[in-house]
Amino acid sequence: MFDYYSSSNLNGSDSLKKSSTASISAAAAVAVAAVTSAADESEKTCSKSGHQRRLWVKDRSKAWWDECNGADFPDEEFKKAFRMSKKTFETVCEELNSVIAKEDTTLRNAIPVRQRVAVCLWRLATGDPLRLVSKRFGLGISTCHKLVLEVCSAIRNVLMPKYLQWPDSNSVGSIKEAFESVSGIPNVVGSMYTTHIPIIAPKISVAAYFNKRHTERNQKTSYSITVQGVVDPRGVFTDVCIGWPGSMPDDQVLEKSALYQRANGGALKGVWIVGGSGYPLMDWVLVPYTQQNLTWTQHAFNEKIGEVQKVGKDAFARLKGRWACLQKRTEVKLQDLPVVLGACCVLHNICELSNEEMEPEHRFDLVDDEMVPENSMRSESSRKARDSIAHNLLHHGLAGTSFL
Repeated sequence: MFDYYSSSNLNGSDSLKKSSTASISAAAAVAVAAVTSAADESEKTCSKSGHQRRLWVKDRSKAWWDECNGADFPDEEFKKAFRMSKKTFETVCEELNSVIAKEDTTLRNAIPVRQRVAVCLWRLATGDPLRLVSKRFGLGISTCHKLVLEVCSAIRNVLMPKYLQWPDSNSVGSIKEAFESVSGIPNVVGSMYTTHIPIIAPKISVAAYFNKRHTERNQKTSYSITVQGVVDPRGVFTDVCIGWPGSMPDDQVLEKSALYQRANGGALKGVWIVGGSGYPLMDWVLVPYTQQNLTWTQHAFNEKIGEVQKVGKDAFARLKGRWACLQKRTEVKLQDLPVVLGACCVLHNICELSNEEMEPEHRFDLVDDEMVPENSMRSESSRKARDSIAHNLLHHGLAGTSFL
């Protein structure tokens, strides 16, 4: 409880305050002298016995991590725990070493780089609360929280420029060929998809993060942020846009992205990025027909473009399957989530490029709701281009027949 004193009773109690202050000062002096004497005596005792004073640290068991870190620990068990093989794990540690390594101090030994990376990967892979991560690795809860954010930040700053980038002119040709071999559709350079990551109700702008579709489907109030991604034929992310509120439909998230700005600047002229029905048809975004009573040609086109759509959706399913922290509401603060989610996308790419196969028990069924935008066609030229592609597919016998 806090007492409040007005200026009037401050003046009327000077004598009382003086005597009280003198008493308190005397008592304080005696107490300080006693503490100082005790400290001096303790220091003398320590000096005589040869012991040095040190910081007290709680002793926690690191047995589980020591076992995982052992040379004899089975690779398949390691992969189940950290979602990647020992070899890939070593590569990540080596590339992050110069950024996250710490030096020992006189008070304590630094946490090794391998353990730092392992704490982060375990947290992302399982989505376990920090208290459980703490028990696994024999570290404090606050230490684990700090390690996760530090390693995720290092992944974003060091590994993202290397492992998550838009294809250069040398690789665009092979990407087009790979997508065309799947669908028969020429000049496709990416498959785009947008997913939602559940979050705890934020303290500000609650309505913006409210996810109406997830709430209706799950019969439970849901909040989320969005992750928009473009992938190549292997399911490797080449572009991501992270963090817009869950109430935004896919077309609005696209308009807020750097990808949209680059496209408006002419960077995607003459190529297609394939998206679902939640995106608008534009000069560089190719989407399925969504109107009623489709013709055979339109049905055939939708079937073939669906093969390209599947590449993006499957990549997101593997992303969420590997890193289970994306499946559940997390303790991570809203402002820190883009760094954590970006790290998950980079680690996904590293696993895909290293041919790390998904364990069957980690497979995830992706369910996201696509809403057809109000303005689903943004240019007449894109409508004509889509019709031309659809007719060419049917004319050259490249269209499927499952719609018949």
